[in-house]
Amino acid sequence: MPTRSLFVTQLYEADLGDQPLLDELAHSIEALARDDEAGRSWSRAHRYAGYTSYASLNDLPKRDPAFSDLAKVLQRHAVAFARELGWDVKPKLDSLWANLLKSGGHHSGHIHPQSMISGTLYVEAPKGSGATRFEDPRLPLMMAAPSRGDTFVTVEPRPGLLLLWESWLRHEVLPGTGKGERLSISFNFA
Repeated sequence: MPTRSLFVTQLYEADLGDQPLLDELAHSIEALARDDEAGRSWSRAHRYAGYTSYASLNDLPKRDPAFSDLAKVLQRHAVAFARELGWDVKPKLDSLWANLLKSGGHHSGHIHPQSMISGTLYVEAPKGSGATRFEDPRLPLMMAAPSRGDTFVTVEPRPGLLLLWESWLRHEVLPGTGKGERLSISFNFA
């Protein structure tokens, strides 16, 4: 009797393919990292190795035309992903934040509560930038099961790569080993 897959976890991957927009976003992220004192203070207080606007700016699409353009692109991708998941909903962008992660920086495993779709767009990702690693959602329930080789799936960042996943999927950013800063934009849809 053959086996079949149940409850597959989907990861949406797309190439943004818009270098001018990526260039504008990189410029905006670098300016934010320089000028957003509240974000820099939060990053220092929480030992974030670089800068994030996560706790300081919640209106980037209204504040910056590049983020406004990006919000429209993300909306189209989120609708396509929701359709692939078989959802009869139109996701709405709930939050969006910029990240500048220095070499060696990481972000520990987490989920995004009160969201339905989460994601990241890699704007700049020098060789050796920290990869994003996704955890098998069954891991806490495996109990006495033997170890598996596919408990984690790692995705190497590259400029223009857009990832979307259901917000309950645990993920982390592994420490980068290369030189340079990894620029990304993370977001949630509700």
